[in-house]
Amino acid sequence: MIFLNIEHILTHISFSIISIVIIINLITLLFGEIVELRNSLEKGMIIIFFSTTELLIFRWIFSGYFPLSNLYESLIFLSCSFCVIHMVSKTQNHQNELNTITTSSTILTQGFATSGFCLSAGMHKSTILVPALQSQWLMMHVSMMLLSYAALLCGSLLSVALLILTCHKKINFEKLCHSVPNGQIHYWKENVLKKNFFALSANYYKYELIERLDYSSYRVISFGFILLTLGILCGAVWANEAWGSYWNWDPKETWAFITWIIFAIYLHIRMNQNWKGTNSAFIASIGFLIIWICYFGINLLGIGLHSYGSF
Repeated sequence: MIFLNIEHILTHISFSIISIVIIINLITLLFGEIVELRNSLEKGMIIIFFSTTELLIFRWIFSGYFPLSNLYESLIFLSCSFCVIHMVSKTQNHQNELNTITTSSTILTQGFATSGFCLSAGMHKSTILVPALQSQWLMMHVSMMLLSYAALLCGSLLSVALLILTCHKKINFEKLCHSVPNGQIHYWKENVLKKNFFALSANYYKYELIERLDYSSYRVISFGFILLTLGILCGAVWANEAWGSYWNWDPKETWAFITWIIFAIYLHIRMNQNWKGTNSAFIASIGFLIIWICYFGINLLGIGLHSYGSF
């Protein structure tokens, strides 16, 4: 009973803090970056990480196995993974584009996991593992897969944001300048350029933002792709140990392979300068949908060798 009470308290603490963090993030986006609020946001994400980690540790002690055997436990671990991505990204850059995605993803994931409307109360309880899950590979395989999902989802959402920004038409001032006759250059600079100064500044800021989104998306997806590859390899070794075959074309395995192929295509075309930006971002946005099919879609059907993770 004491473990259940501690788990209940930690769940409410993490969810309350992430709600406050979301509000801080909205204030920062609306009114500009404030140093005090930025520091509070970072401290909040650290507290959320430790509270969810403690929740998983207490559940591990109580159940006797690493808590990744059902959808509720995997969602809690996924929300913790978003915190990890947030903290890792802060060591690499100081832009706040990824902050919005990681904080929003954390609260949505935790809200879905803890809400009684989405998951039944029975799924919150620890149960005896089926024989296929009674292996040390459980922690290695599932943790790698969920960490990769978190990174790939964040990177894909950055690409979706890039596509949304590029949907709006931009004023091409360079082309406009070349089209002006030589005798009217002075007049154009004194009148047209001054009148469109704010539009030019907005376009330049938009160009910088798109470049940052493209670069950040590439970095995060590259990190997630490495984790996904390790997760699939660990799963193959575990499958051979449990079922006597490295690959069985199970629905979950098949969609994990499709996910790997989609992001391998993204990384391949991203190396071509002509395919950077919207072209590669479009592939990443497709990957966003594929991940959710792999993670949730198969669980909804409840078929295949991975049916123990179904609703």
